[in-house]
Amino acid sequence: MNFNEIIKANKEHVKNIIRLVSGQENEDLEQEVYLKVWKNSDKYKERGNLKSWIGTIAKNVSKDYLKSAVKKHEQLLAEDDNTFDVIKDKKETPELKLIKNDRQERIIKAINRLKPKFREVIMYCEVYGYTYEEAAKRLKCPVGTVKSRIYNAKKELANQLDDLL
Repeated sequence: MNFNEIIKANKEHVKNIIRLVSGQENEDLEQEVYLKVWKNSDKYKERGNLKSWIGTIAKNVSKDYLKSAVKKHEQLLAEDDNTFDVIKDKKETPELKLIKNDRQERIIKAINRLKPKFREVIMYCEVYGYTYEEAAKRLKCPVGTVKSRIYNAKKELANQLDDLL
């Protein structure tokens, strides 16, 4: 069987695996799968099923893609934090800067006074920008618990910072 026939015979199978694992269709991943199949064709032992072997490669390529996407997302979040530190408002007067710093300091202190479980969920969802689902995974608790903690934490922060609101 030549390589073009292998691609034709497994095209839908590979597409389905990529869609299932990554949640989207991705032609770049398909190409990467076939490239790996071609590069490693000498390692394939005819003891197993060729379709299963190609499916395993597709699954692994998709998982690697997801891992790298998460890392890129985390790097972008870190870069965004650094960008805000670098950007300066040219219209900012010393008085405005003092007010802003005081306000930020009060907010940080208020967050630090929260119960640990409330502080944790505020940091994940409001500071780092995680979704409730992502925060729930990191905290190993149900999404409903995250929502409840967010609600209670915001209520407590509103009480502590009512003069800023």
